[in-house]
Amino acid sequence: MDFELSNDARRLQESLLRFMEDHVLPAESVYQDQIRQAGDPHLHPPVIEELKERARELGLWNLFLPHKTRWTEGLSNLDYAPLAEITGRSAIAPEALNCSAPDTGNMELLTMFGSDEQKDRWLAPLLAGEIRSAFLMTEPDVACSDARNVECRIQRDGDEWVINGRKWWVTNAAHPNARITIVMGKTDFDGPSYRQQSMVLVPLDTPGLTIIRDLFVFGYNDVEGHCEVTLEDVRVPVENLLGEVGGGFAMSQARLGPGRIHHCMRSIGAAERALELMCARAKERVAFGGPLADQGVVQEAIADSRIEIDMARLLTLRAAWAMDNFGNKAARGDIAAIKVAVPNMATRVLDRAIQVHGGAGLSQDFPLAQSFAMQRILRIADGPDEVHRRTVARLELGA
Repeated sequence: MDFELSNDARRLQESLLRFMEDHVLPAESVYQDQIRQAGDPHLHPPVIEELKERARELGLWNLFLPHKTRWTEGLSNLDYAPLAEITGRSAIAPEALNCSAPDTGNMELLTMFGSDEQKDRWLAPLLAGEIRSAFLMTEPDVACSDARNVECRIQRDGDEWVINGRKWWVTNAAHPNARITIVMGKTDFDGPSYRQQSMVLVPLDTPGLTIIRDLFVFGYNDVEGHCEVTLEDVRVPVENLLGEVGGGFAMSQARLGPGRIHHCMRSIGAAERALELMCARAKERVAFGGPLADQGVVQEAIADSRIEIDMARLLTLRAAWAMDNFGNKAARGDIAAIKVAVPNMATRVLDRAIQVHGGAGLSQDFPLAQSFAMQRILRIADGPDEVHRRTVARLELGA
């Protein structure tokens, strides 16, 4: 088991660290100011486009995609791991590098299963960062941690697919640059349970697709939105089928495996930044006759955080290594393990950092509160902890 980075990954790591320090972190306050001044929670701040242009110039673009295509060279999961961790230090970094969910998963699906026409029409502008996308799987009326439960209907009518259903937690649906969605629904309600589902490409402006409302996350209304959407007699050409009829469940697993490890990599970066902020605050804040850093309870919080981050990183690197060497399916136990361990670790570290910051940690003056909300989401998003624990336990029992 070798976690050594390639020369390309080392070069990108150094370049990305400089980009973060020189451009991304200073842009965070500009990003927030531009949203506040516009009075539009779903504004696309101009500073993001400036960062994207700089990232392209530096070759820090589409780093997430392991597949070699006519647009990308491809990095291994192990090489991408430290890069994703660096981007996790800032909420705006992934979009600046065109490496943000759900676009990453959608681009992987289009790369693996899209037709040449679908790649030209949708994958090319996504890889260029010209448009954004959404993925419609989760439904409010059924437990979609078991993807077989989706009830959205996709029925063929001549040369068209007719779609009816209700989806929610549709990330990116409110982004002003969102143009295309991938909808997962059932094309066969009577077939084998893992072959009932299919995926269809639906432009966001298709008649019958309606955004009902924003869904707030712990009170935050994120720029890209996490929306509830209805589809009422939505019609798209049969050519908009992604992959094959009945291939939706398998494709969803192909999409979610890499997405889960990307989330975990970024979570480690968020935890690292929280630990740095905690240390800085502990050294500069004075109480009871000395800096907080002199208090044993604070030192314990710092030590536990350091230990837990390093353990989580090693577990994540092992999962990346297993994916590269044995494939996503063989690494499913490792992926499930990190999906439980890493967000739980990150929320603990962020909670300690908030505690050391006191009231300031709850405010918008530090990134801790919003980062905590994001990490808490990840204990549910892309499968709740309980589902991943079930996977690990069943593999262990089977062995």
